[in-house]
Amino acid sequence: MRLKFLLLLTLLAFKLSAQVAKAPLVKEGEGPWPQLIIRGVILINSTGAPPIGPVDIVVENNRIAQIVNVGAPGVPINQKRRPQLKEGGKEMNCEGMYLLPGFIDMHGHIGGEEQGASAEYVFKLWMAHGVTTIREPGSFNGLDWVLEEKKLSAENKITAPRIFAYTGFGQGSKQPIATVDSAIAWVRSNVKKGADGIKFFGAAPQIMEAAIKENKKLGLRSCCHHAQMDVGRWNVLNSARAGLTSMEHWYGLPEALFDDKTIQNYSLNYNYANEADRFGEAGRLWKQAAAPYSEKWNKVMNELLSLDFTLDPTFNIYDATRDLHRARRAEWHESYTLPSLWKFYEPSRESHGSFWLHWGTEDEIAWKENYRLWMTFVNEYKNRGGRVTTGSDDGFIYETYGFGYIRELELLREAGFHPLEVIRSASLYGAQALGAEKDLGSVEAGKLADMVIVDANPLENLQVLYGTGAIKVTQDNKVIRVGGIKYTIKDGIVYDAKKLLADVKKMVDDAKAGVQLKQPGIN
Repeated sequence: MRLKFLLLLTLLAFKLSAQVAKAPLVKEGEGPWPQLIIRGVILINSTGAPPIGPVDIVVENNRIAQIVNVGAPGVPINQKRRPQLKEGGKEMNCEGMYLLPGFIDMHGHIGGEEQGASAEYVFKLWMAHGVTTIREPGSFNGLDWVLEEKKLSAENKITAPRIFAYTGFGQGSKQPIATVDSAIAWVRSNVKKGADGIKFFGAAPQIMEAAIKENKKLGLRSCCHHAQMDVGRWNVLNSARAGLTSMEHWYGLPEALFDDKTIQNYSLNYNYANEADRFGEAGRLWKQAAAPYSEKWNKVMNELLSLDFTLDPTFNIYDATRDLHRARRAEWHESYTLPSLWKFYEPSRESHGSFWLHWGTEDEIAWKENYRLWMTFVNEYKNRGGRVTTGSDDGFIYETYGFGYIRELELLREAGFHPLEVIRSASLYGAQALGAEKDLGSVEAGKLADMVIVDANPLENLQVLYGTGAIKVTQDNKVIRVGGIKYTIKDGIVYDAKKLLADVKKMVDDAKAGVQLKQPGIN
């Protein structure tokens, strides 16, 4: 039976999708070593500092031990400054390359049975794009399943990012949660099971308040997709006041900004179960909110800031609504999108996020304006000191794992973020939102050795972080590709990112068995 998102959101019939195939128990990276020295890189950190290099970075086992400035651009490296390699150590010559903190995907679902996407496929695409940590918002393969993969990842027995497991509220309950007492009991049981937090979709106000407050009291974090079925009585402000730590997407935020209505202006034949209605009219929602910088707009923003609330916008996952043709024709689909995932993306009345039943110019124009208003709020939130993180929600709406995450970086840039602010959102701010900044989020002595190395400058062009790289024309008029992450390092273990991509391509080639991807409606 298909996992209907409506059932998840209303929690009337919470069902887990069939569990996807787990990642194989194979060690594919090299290391960790007693000592690893990465030589001559230009460091782009997430602390607000500008790039600096060349530096040598010393890792001991799985933690950063030293960052040593070994010279200046345009002159030979000062050999006297270089840290010495110890017996049993390993050094990597990365002169002229750029090194960044490992990326954090705050909205990373681990595949899906309907998509035909195994954990290995998803994990390798993430790692090939520098994602060394993910938050799994919902754990829809089952909490026990996700916790087992989390454990194996932490032990580096599988090729996978480290995992923070958030359970979908109500998951595993024998009956729908309909009372405050049952909500509190479920939250307490979720803690005992070992979850890192809760993903909410909405519920009755008294249940939301009790569950969020109990979760916070027990020291866990939380996020919420404020779905339309409950947002009329409980929006982002209600959640933030109760202690929710982050919001997903943007649902619930425009509703908190209404100043001339209390309910979205739904068409009179609207049906939420019809995703063409749901997403078509969602693209007209921000125009119904208070105008940017108005009294109501500022009041809501300032209250969220005072509550240290985190925005995780996931711009990329709705990017196709602005230009469906472009999203369908993204060059990586041919080599890296599984045919089963491609089929899942196609127009359908059943598959979630495949709402292209009669999508056209008017919808795309509306969504472009929707994005302009949404991005204005997010950028100003960042400008006023608010925390904005980077999440992808890949695996839906023509956003393929890993590639969609890099697209999210580009869209933060479109929203007005400086490239250094983009990197901060992709790393340090994600670590802070997870409560893991002691170990993750920046390249500093004492932190875990999670890093990304690329042989082109991502600040000049974020597209060099795509697995397919970026197009460049040489002085002799030759068209080449530059970039594509070269190495992803997690826990001091070095993974060849291009080899991981090659593994994914073989999975896709084997699954296609000579069948070509076709555009919808073309025989």
